[in-house]
Amino acid sequence: MTAPLPVAGTTHVRRTAGSDIAVEKTAFAGILALNALAAAAGLVGPWLLGSIINTVKASTGPDSVGTVDRLALVIVAAVLVQIVLSRYALLLAARFGERAAARIRERFVARALALPPTVVEHTPTGDLAVRGTTDVDGVATALRTTAPEVFIATMQALFIIGAVLVLNPLLGVCGLSCLVVIVVVTRWYLRRARAGYLAEGTANSELAEMLATTAGGARTVEALRLQEQRLHVAEAAITKARGARLHTLWLRSVFFPSVDISYTLPVVGVLLVGGALYNHGAVDLGEVVAAAVYLRQLMGPLDTVLLSVEQLQSSMASYARVEGLAAVPAGPTPTTAEPSGDRIEAVAVTYAYPNLGDVLHGIDLDVQPGERLAVVGPSGAGKSTLGRLLAGIDRPGSGRVSVGGVPIADLPPDRMRRQIALITQEHHVFRDTLRNNLVIARPSATDAQLLAALAAVHATWIDDLPSGLDTDLSGAAHQLDEPQAQQLSLARVILADPHTVILDEATALLDPAAARMTERALAAALQGRTVIAIAHRLQTAHDADRIAVIESGVLTELGTHDALVAADGGYAALWRSWHGD
Repeated sequence: MTAPLPVAGTTHVRRTAGSDIAVEKTAFAGILALNALAAAAGLVGPWLLGSIINTVKASTGPDSVGTVDRLALVIVAAVLVQIVLSRYALLLAARFGERAAARIRERFVARALALPPTVVEHTPTGDLAVRGTTDVDGVATALRTTAPEVFIATMQALFIIGAVLVLNPLLGVCGLSCLVVIVVVTRWYLRRARAGYLAEGTANSELAEMLATTAGGARTVEALRLQEQRLHVAEAAITKARGARLHTLWLRSVFFPSVDISYTLPVVGVLLVGGALYNHGAVDLGEVVAAAVYLRQLMGPLDTVLLSVEQLQSSMASYARVEGLAAVPAGPTPTTAEPSGDRIEAVAVTYAYPNLGDVLHGIDLDVQPGERLAVVGPSGAGKSTLGRLLAGIDRPGSGRVSVGGVPIADLPPDRMRRQIALITQEHHVFRDTLRNNLVIARPSATDAQLLAALAAVHATWIDDLPSGLDTDLSGAAHQLDEPQAQQLSLARVILADPHTVILDEATALLDPAAARMTERALAAALQGRTVIAIAHRLQTAHDADRIAVIESGVLTELGTHDALVAADGGYAALWRSWHGD
């Protein structure tokens, strides 16, 4: 069973954003100062334009021409100063944004790696993948581009509004009152946008998860003829994602046209009221023109801010999903107790998935050091669940699973992996060299040890690689197929050298002959270690010291192959079915 990761609340996101800004408060203060100076320089032009108009209107001699020329030169100088200051403000903001985005990426990776194993096991792959890619990129874009642009535009807008009010309070109040429509529309949009973008992000995660699981299980889908079922699931996920996307598009289709219409209202209002006041001698012509130019100039910053509101809402939703990892409860504090031996015990173990009830019922199992135990049973009987409990990934609902008298799940991760390694059908090849794909299991391993581990699992394909251990596996030219990737994961087990290895269908992707050869090689390489093999191929069980039969979550039989066949129970039936009897 899977469950999506939590989403951070608005308060947490704001507090985190404030902390990210506080880390570089000097740079942030510099951004504000440069933007303020640039906005102040931008106020000079309209103000002097009004003076030029009044000078021309009152012109009585040649001196007025010189005055106009001087005022025009000051306007040009002010524009140049504004361009230079804005350029450096944007450069400083972009650098600040890049550094902040890098911190967010690093923080996300650190939190993802620190997630408790049980959370990772039960988290949809698509959810974590979308948060680590689309959502992190959305936050990075906001910090790198959108946020600096909004800062600059906000400073310009505030300075322009102040200038209009200082120029003529009556005209200023008239123009600003016409901005009420923008305020109303923006409030309407903001009340709905966050929920809409969160729903869109969730729908995209579910769609990504559906695509990943369908692609990963394509062979099973084809073998069981589940194409129609998966198509229905895909259509449902696509419909949900499409509906969420259309909802946010609808919000924008209402917001943007309303804002575009509202831009012209302040200018029209000032011209109408200013014209009436000018006819009555209450204002001069230069004030009316300067106020109209200011309010026309206000459209640029407002347009930037309001257009960025949409991006900021989407980014804040992404920020909430990225920061949601901080809300994942930390695992219990690891124990400092050291296991007194390698004996593994399961006593009265039960386990239940959410909303499904118990899938394991009172399992008692005692695995001696060096023993080879096979766990068999019908599909869905609980074999893999038992394997995860024995590996310490999950905790039993009741009962105890321990190694050397210490609960396995309480061991520190590094100590646990030195004790027990779980190998499943799932495997991963990192986009790196073959050498670096292997040394993650043992950083100190020599080339001879790496080659020996590959040879132990019959990975003869290394002889065909052009650069041997230094071959880059990230390109299509040397991409490993699934059986080769599985052999790579098995070689890591040999290098890790745990005292207990749990193999959960670890050779399922190999053909029967290769699987048999690899299993024999593993048996030889793991000689003296405890091996717990969960398998459908009963030949593996035949070679084991003991066999545990799990049926419907209950341990029904335990013994050697010969003893269980002679008992003529569930295992004997499986054995006869395996041989076609």
